Amino acid sequence: MSQALNREFGAVITRLIQKESLTREESELAFISLLNNEVTEMQQGAFLAALTAKGETRQEVAGAWQAIYDLDTTKIDLDPGLRPVDNSGTGMDTFKTFNISTAAALVAAAGGIPMARHGARAITSVCGTVDMAEALGVDVECPADVVAGSIKTANIGLFNGMSPHIHPRALGRILSQICFGSTLNIAASLANPALPSIGVRGVYSKAMVRPVAEVMQDIGYTRAIVLHGALEGSGMGMDEASVCGLTHCAQILETGEIHEFTIDPKPLGIAAKSPEALSPGTDIKSEARRFAGLMANRDNSVRKDAVLLNAGLIFLVAGKAKDLEGGIQAAATLLETGAAFTTLENWVRAQNTDPEKGLATLHSLV
Repeated sequence: MSQALNREFGAVITRLIQKESLTREESELAFISLLNNEVTEMQQGAFLAALTAKGETRQEVAGAWQAIYDLDTTKIDLDPGLRPVDNSGTGMDTFKTFNISTAAALVAAAGGIPMARHGARAITSVCGTVDMAEALGVDVECPADVVAGSIKTANIGLFNGMSPHIHPRALGRILSQICFGSTLNIAASLANPALPSIGVRGVYSKAMVRPVAEVMQDIGYTRAIVLHGALEGSGMGMDEASVCGLTHCAQILETGEIHEFTIDPKPLGIAAKSPEALSPGTDIKSEARRFAGLMANRDNSVRKDAVLLNAGLIFLVAGKAKDLEGGIQAAATLLETGAAFTTLENWVRAQNTDPEKGLATLHSLV
């Protein structure tokens, strides 16, 4: 590694420590150095920490995304008429939940919405998106074209953000070594090989809701909702819409405006007094069994309400519901008629190099 380059990179870190923001181009160059492993790992960690402590600007996140997408993201081709939708969270939130976003995506896919998901393995929680999909029987280490085929045939596919098939250069290396929320979590989650223009995205901080919406608009999203859910009576929050408190949202409208609003679960009839039921189990196997039961409509707890709320937002942003209440009702019908579980079976079958083995894994859970 070049000592001169390390010194230059250190100067950038010093600027961030002094609360000076980077331009989009400067941010892109810095993240290129990270991805290419051109500076020491200590410098890389210091840069991410300093940028997070300062507070990321939209230009800095957009620059990070550009570097990741250009240098370290496998590109795929989908039918031009297919408008894929993504829903994911950044992780690193202060309250850990079961895999709400995956359940919501399955319900939305059952409703005919093509879900092009992009997630990672757990870093600070029990079950990340990729961990859950794998436990359900999905092949999460498959090539990107298999995922693209699953989106086409099953209406859902998951790009493993820590797989060399999806991000071959460096993303898995870096994300596996940090245990705090950073700009990289936000930018990396946006580096979806399908380049969706519609999405629902959870962030780990209320302060990031508006900036991330602005970044998503900058990189091509035309309809999206960015949100952060709060737990009433505590300072904790989640990167999902909350049934235990208010959810703060910023919605990108097709007019180009960004509309900010708050969701209160109480008028929707899905408010929960305690968030304990939303917490994941102690191991992935038991959590997968409970997840499969939920998809098979065998769980009428607060978990079901959380899924309906988050799926309702996908229906809303995808233009499949006129309002959130209509989206929640559509989600409830799909879950209760078994359509969501059928979609889960179709997904396991489609995103797999060994479909029979995957289905056997899923069916063993229920």
